[in-house]
Amino acid sequence: MVKDSGNSGDASETSHRCGMCCLGPLTFHKRAVGEKVRLSCGDRRAERIEGTFKNGLVFSSRTVKVQEKIRLRVERDLISWHGALRVGLTNVPPSDRPRPLPIMAIPNLTDRPGHWAAPVPESYCQAGSELVFWVSCGGNMYFTSNNSRQHKLLAGVDLSRPLWAMIDIYGQTCSISLLGSEKKKMMSTYRSCPAPEFPTSPVDSRLISDNSRLCEIEYITCPETDVSTDEPCVVCMVREAEITLPCGHRCLCWLCTPLVLQEFGTCPLCRHVI
Repeated sequence: MVKDSGNSGDASETSHRCGMCCLGPLTFHKRAVGEKVRLSCGDRRAERIEGTFKNGLVFSSRTVKVQEKIRLRVERDLISWHGALRVGLTNVPPSDRPRPLPIMAIPNLTDRPGHWAAPVPESYCQAGSELVFWVSCGGNMYFTSNNSRQHKLLAGVDLSRPLWAMIDIYGQTCSISLLGSEKKKMMSTYRSCPAPEFPTSPVDSRLISDNSRLCEIEYITCPETDVSTDEPCVVCMVREAEITLPCGHRCLCWLCTPLVLQEFGTCPLCRHVI
């Protein structure tokens, strides 16, 4: 089985943990990307460019755990190609892969040891679709789409070595975003978190220094000075959660709120669009 503690890989992987139930940030690997792929949004969005249906491989920046459910959204699709997204897992660290990467996950990688991938039906990969995939304790890989029933994709994943998520932005699928992951363990649910990226540019600094403008945004409220929730911000897990989002969750501190708004635009707990 893959151990729950520790991730192996190169310096692009992070050991950040913002709390006891934090799985760490989940992003795409910065360097192990297909020739036609461009990353953005803090390496959480991957887009295949130019007029091709291939060269769209991407990998997770860190190892993923057994039963860790990886959530992604199809941002853009084209009907000019056949086939769609392929998802899978690999025992081969992304940092160890020679460049350029193979043009397709199937069969270029699945014919090699340590790679498992399967196509997701086109009907589940339309723009706006949200998919979740994971590997079970028995080495079977499953997926769901838009909260539908789970579907078995493949079997025989080797759990004796670390695993990285492997996604092929193939065919009709042009752009995807990682929405995070979660893993249920005993009585707790462990979740990935946004990477703590503190601003360095003048524009970002101005955003942070002008937090008072948050109160002018409809439905986003700041507490009175004598209100205390004693609940930590779900991003930094250090400062108190002071900002109430449109969904009703008071889960962000004054410093992390503009960063989350700028980077994601959704509530970090329920993904409600802000």
